[in-house]
Amino acid sequence: MSPGPQPSFRLHPGSPDSPVLLHVPHGSRTVPDDVRGEIVLADSALERELDHITDAHTAELAARTAGSAVCAAARPWRFVNSLSRLVVDPERFPDDREEMRAVGMGAVYTHTTHRERLRASTTDHVPLLERYFHPYAQAMTEAVDARIAATGRAVVVDVHSYPTAPLPYELHAAGPRPAICLGTDPFHTPPRLRALAEEAFAGFGSTGVDSPFAGTYVPLKHYGTDRRVTALMVEIRRDTYTAEPGGPAGPGLDALAGALAELVSRL
Repeated sequence: MSPGPQPSFRLHPGSPDSPVLLHVPHGSRTVPDDVRGEIVLADSALERELDHITDAHTAELAARTAGSAVCAAARPWRFVNSLSRLVVDPERFPDDREEMRAVGMGAVYTHTTHRERLRASTTDHVPLLERYFHPYAQAMTEAVDARIAATGRAVVVDVHSYPTAPLPYELHAAGPRPAICLGTDPFHTPPRLRALAEEAFAGFGSTGVDSPFAGTYVPLKHYGTDRRVTALMVEIRRDTYTAEPGGPAGPGLDALAGALAELVSRL
């Protein structure tokens, strides 16, 4: 928890000629006090939920990737969510298109990873969307537009993690859970981008596609219409680099940063 208003995102500049934007939407545990007041969980239960829901150390992973020698000539840009996804989830559709609303985890979560009540049913979602969701989406759109203006294209690489064992909120938990899951989009993920990622992460034992999580993040302005924007989601099974849930990072983080840097350098 933290006092006072918090910035909801930060854009870390990269090389002017880099088209790559590392997007880290779910790596923070920060919940501002005014938002905490709307959450019905006791403090201990909230901390436990943050353990489960946070993609721990992914911001550090992106930072190590950007700072690596491999990326020195074309350092990627990084767009990092400064707040927990329990405030708002910037990767959800804010309307009925979002399938995760079925389990209370749309743009504003009403339920936890274990399908327990997170917010009261009377909570007004509009202020949260106006204060956090829409400014984040606009800033991300502008970041993508800037890469297109500078380089003629933008490559969004979403950096996530997921638990070794399925959590009750997951809608597609029956499939494989490889060390690295690559989320793709039929319009925005060309075969070469997927192939480069498979090569970069080949050393982690198992790499799969769209299971247990599928899709990519693309700003709605570009989604399904602008082929200058390509995108890939990298979902890392947490036991490859951290103790679950919510433990410290292990040596696997360095290996992952090396693989992600190799992918970025080839993009």
